Amino acid sequence: MALSMHKNSPYKDMDSSKYVRYTPEQVEALERVYSECPKPSSLRRQQLIRECPILANIEPKQIKVWFQNRRCREKQRKEASRLQTVNRKLSAMNKLLMEENDRLQKQVSQLVYENGYMRHQLQSASGTTTDNSCESVVMNGQHQQQQNPTPQHPQRDANNPAGLLAIAEEALAEFLSKATGTAVDWVQMIGMKPGPDSIGIVAVSRNCSGVAARACGLVSLEPTKVAEILKDRPSWFRDCRCLDVLSVLPTGNGGTIELIYMQTYAPTTLAAARDFWTMRYTTSLEDGSLVVCERSLTSSTGGPAGPPTASFVRAEMLPSGFLIRPCEGGGSIIHIVDHVDLDVWSVPEVLRPLYESSKILAQKMTIAALRHIRQIAQETSGEIQYGGGRQPAVLRTFSQRLSRGFNDAVNGFVDDGWSLLGSDGVEDVTIMINSSPNKFVNSQYGTSMFSTFGGGVLCAKASMLLQDVPPALLVRFLREHRSEWADYGVDAYSAACLKASPYAVPCARPGGFPGSQVILPLAHTVEHEEFLEVVRLEGHAFSPEDVALAGDMYLLQLCSGVDENAVGACAQLVFAPIDESFADDAPLLPSGFRVIPLDPKTDGPAATRTLDLASTLEVRAGGARPAGEADLNSYNLRSVLTIAFQFTFENNLRDNVAAMARQYVRSVVGSVQRVAMAISPSRLSTHTGPKPLPGSPEALTLARWICRGYRVHTGSELFRVDSQAGDAILKQLWHHSDAILCCSVKTNASPVFTFANQAGLDMLETTLVALQDIMLDKILDEAGRKILCSEFSKIMQQGFAYLPAGLCVSSMGRPVSYEQAIAWKVLNDDDSNHCLAFMFINWSFV
Repeated sequence: MALSMHKNSPYKDMDSSKYVRYTPEQVEALERVYSECPKPSSLRRQQLIRECPILANIEPKQIKVWFQNRRCREKQRKEASRLQTVNRKLSAMNKLLMEENDRLQKQVSQLVYENGYMRHQLQSASGTTTDNSCESVVMNGQHQQQQNPTPQHPQRDANNPAGLLAIAEEALAEFLSKATGTAVDWVQMIGMKPGPDSIGIVAVSRNCSGVAARACGLVSLEPTKVAEILKDRPSWFRDCRCLDVLSVLPTGNGGTIELIYMQTYAPTTLAAARDFWTMRYTTSLEDGSLVVCERSLTSSTGGPAGPPTASFVRAEMLPSGFLIRPCEGGGSIIHIVDHVDLDVWSVPEVLRPLYESSKILAQKMTIAALRHIRQIAQETSGEIQYGGGRQPAVLRTFSQRLSRGFNDAVNGFVDDGWSLLGSDGVEDVTIMINSSPNKFVNSQYGTSMFSTFGGGVLCAKASMLLQDVPPALLVRFLREHRSEWADYGVDAYSAACLKASPYAVPCARPGGFPGSQVILPLAHTVEHEEFLEVVRLEGHAFSPEDVALAGDMYLLQLCSGVDENAVGACAQLVFAPIDESFADDAPLLPSGFRVIPLDPKTDGPAATRTLDLASTLEVRAGGARPAGEADLNSYNLRSVLTIAFQFTFENNLRDNVAAMARQYVRSVVGSVQRVAMAISPSRLSTHTGPKPLPGSPEALTLARWICRGYRVHTGSELFRVDSQAGDAILKQLWHHSDAILCCSVKTNASPVFTFANQAGLDMLETTLVALQDIMLDKILDEAGRKILCSEFSKIMQQGFAYLPAGLCVSSMGRPVSYEQAIAWKVLNDDDSNHCLAFMFINWSFV
């Protein structure tokens, strides 16, 4: 029977091992299926043969081979396309590097010439007895004038387009000499290595007037699109408050001249904001390149100078701009130059490094522009996919609104409706109020935030100087350990403005931080230098009457500058309460922190220390340190921290909210100072032994009590002491392989952890300071809590108890298993109960 079926089969004349030639109709039918399902199942292939008569003479095995070959060809096509793209990038980058090499060779030749000229002058001066000083001075002056000719700018009529065009052409020539020539002595920034996937070649100025930065890079956008994006400066320059194009004048060569007034935010409350009155010239070069150059119009440049503006310091933009050249095969090569004089003498001396640093300018403007272009290019090509159904442009708008709202709070401009509120006699915290809701229509604030009974927005802000604190490390800690500085009651009050009854919480009350935070990633930039996220604050009611403070709250949070290797980068953490709906037009009232380095980053130890005893345990007897840390005192980094918190208020509660905000900012400042001292790499420079633990005896004493309690109650040693040194017990306890933790024993209070060795901190995924916010019953599962309750009386009477294997949970929510646990009482020198100690044996993450 099987034989007869085979003889009557339509496949009897076809050998499945031979090549099959498909007709165009068959290929078309297979392609239709492939477009719907590139990898059809066996049933789907058999169904295809039944539904398409033209495929009836082809075996299912041959259909399977066709789809395999088709997928292989598609994969090869994509790989070939990728390699072509990489090849184009490498070719363009090679061209860029060759041009940079030519520029450096010209710079070297110029330096060699100047060096030879100076040598000749010195030899002539030492080899002659004739007094040719006057002639020498004249000749030297002539040479200097030839090397650095002073441009002559005759006074031009402001209403004369020809005069403005002459200024524009001069600015264009000076800009091109900076972008591709040797007009500025450029020095490459550390860590900016060129490559097909790098941000580009970034350099900063050395020994020039003002501060300048330069960048070259590749993007996959056409020159006209690049110019359009870069000219929209508020979309990528976070410090730009406004940019007004006052007039546009066409030029005879097809270009345009724009007169522009721009205001920029002050980065801190300790300095005034800057504004610029500039002329922007857009034109094309003979080689097809597109140029957008800009410079300030002042009396010295021969152009019309704009009137001064109150609350702003007039800064000068020296010839700057963008040179955009088309690439073969698509895309563009971009040269960006930013050169400004920020009038450094108008700021306090301690802040002058902030206005004298070319690295900070490079991070804020030059690199930011290049990154923004690359971000848009990758979003356009579909290389970046964001979850949550949000479009990249919407998420980018959220980031801009958070940053802009925080800048508005820090600056508090009068024309936005801000006014100063009287102080309480201490000038450490500044309180400003804004009772003009009309100023916030269609802005980052919403009219829903203003009570129908009258009210407004209150901002409490302060700035402080920090010593030896890496900005990236501080902001990263503030982000990951919100419980170290935040108050849940204040967060609940801030979130109340989003509810139907905005003032259901009449005023914030200190309530600690009873819950935990969960960070939900939302979006990030290409190089992860900035990321947007939603933070869920899990809270609980303090008492039955505090139901309004219960429940989860949500924050939209923007974090940037946490890369410790980024030279001159500003670290920032900005957040605003949101409701669960989180609409695209959700009102935002941002608060947060900004840390800006004041000094160039020096070569110091890696800023990777955490708030634990690890660093204190590395101190050798007599103050000696391990190799590689002898120069710890040389890490001398200064930075300025700016804090701003915003709250809504009703008019009848304004003074209460102001008092609460002032006190809250002071407590936050105190918490930040404590954290900064703990994470400072140089905090050990004045100590030769372990530092005391907060709320407990000194570490040496506590370690001795823990070991003595274990020996007294269990009859065995916790570990064998290998050394007679004074800190030997502490060191061995700290490095013990099992997790050892201590928790408080207080009447009518949940046990809270007070100490943990390194293994204990690793198990709980926390630090010593954050450990004090973790309660014992929060890490044990239900079975573990029941066992502990049943054994608690035995522990207090007998002094110890063995607990069976079980599970616990780290502070990050990860389950941890352990084979056995031992609990014992820790007694002080008076034999009074000091705390309970737990040792989790052979623990591991599940």
